[in-house]
Amino acid sequence: MLRVALALFLLIGISAQAQTAPDRSATGGAQTLEDIMARQRGEPVDDSAWRNDVGDPNLAAPVPQLGPLGGTSDPELWRAIRYGSAETSVSAGGEVATVLMQDGGMKWLEWRQGRLQIWGFWMVVGTAGALLTFFLLRGRIRIDEEKTGRTVTRFKAIERFGHWLLGISFLVLGLTGLLVLFGRKFIAPLVGKDFNANLLLVSKVVHNSVSWAFMLGLIMVFVMWVIHNIPNRTDIIWLRQFGGIIGNAHPPARKFNAGQKMIFWSVILFGTMISATGIALLFPFQFPIFGTIFGVMNEWGLGALVGLGDGSADMAPHEHMQMAQGWHAIAAFILMMIVTAHVYIGSIGMEGAFDAMGSGEVDEAWAHQHHSIWLEEVKAEAQKEKASPAE
Repeated sequence: MLRVALALFLLIGISAQAQTAPDRSATGGAQTLEDIMARQRGEPVDDSAWRNDVGDPNLAAPVPQLGPLGGTSDPELWRAIRYGSAETSVSAGGEVATVLMQDGGMKWLEWRQGRLQIWGFWMVVGTAGALLTFFLLRGRIRIDEEKTGRTVTRFKAIERFGHWLLGISFLVLGLTGLLVLFGRKFIAPLVGKDFNANLLLVSKVVHNSVSWAFMLGLIMVFVMWVIHNIPNRTDIIWLRQFGGIIGNAHPPARKFNAGQKMIFWSVILFGTMISATGIALLFPFQFPIFGTIFGVMNEWGLGALVGLGDGSADMAPHEHMQMAQGWHAIAAFILMMIVTAHVYIGSIGMEGAFDAMGSGEVDEAWAHQHHSIWLEEVKAEAQKEKASPAE
């Protein structure tokens, strides 16, 4: 089914492109002014006519160096350079330095300064606005029963450490990442380019350094809590009753309810994506992870359907970096939305929720209302330890 859908999508795109291809008879097949304008607008252009007109690459190789040729010109050589088919050699820099022209850079820059900033802004602001509206309509989720004064340990010190390490590092990464993304557009006009440049330099250093704390926290949280976040039947009941967040029901739950499990797996998924692309950005051109991903897709027979060809071979090293930066930002914005909702519930959204990660102790009334099955298990374990003879 997926193959059929992708194939139809690809055929529609090819058909639309063929129908809108301009008449190049006047230029002998070379690009026209309309082609140049369309490319600047970010529209697809059928450049196969001149992409393949590069002559014999072996004839272009003996050119001693690139520079002025007087009154002569070598269009085939320059086309070969532009499309990466020229036999270039460099004294240092490896494969990266052999890429002399790379059209994808402008497309990436336009996307980063355009759609990414617009979508990212509304994702963050929209989530905050939705939560504010929900709070005004629903109010704070209160504890229905009177507090007993008896507490139960919700999270141990090591669990709270892993949670706060992950959470605080992500907040720092999110703030510094937003400064880097939006600084030139919003901060520089207010405080000046020099101040903004210094601010972004500090943000970059902090971002790169704190990233290791984020990855450590992600590993700790996964190892400590993965066993408690495996879905079970009680999650279905919790979802049917909306977890008591909407309405007055208080469905039973173990240590983590269905909502917390969804947050957990979202953090693991997008956190891993952020970490993998982040490592690729920390060590430029050393980890072309998307070439590996595309290679797997080709093995599964999906590469040809989406036009990947042989995967990484169709991508310049710079394009791997651009794609890593793009997915790094997309995953970060999605995780910002999820974490914002998590912070809301764990603070002003639910009475007594902060105690779980603050002191680690929660009142039994709160535990009974939100995690009744877990509370029974804790009490049963305590009774068992009490009844067992001391060694």
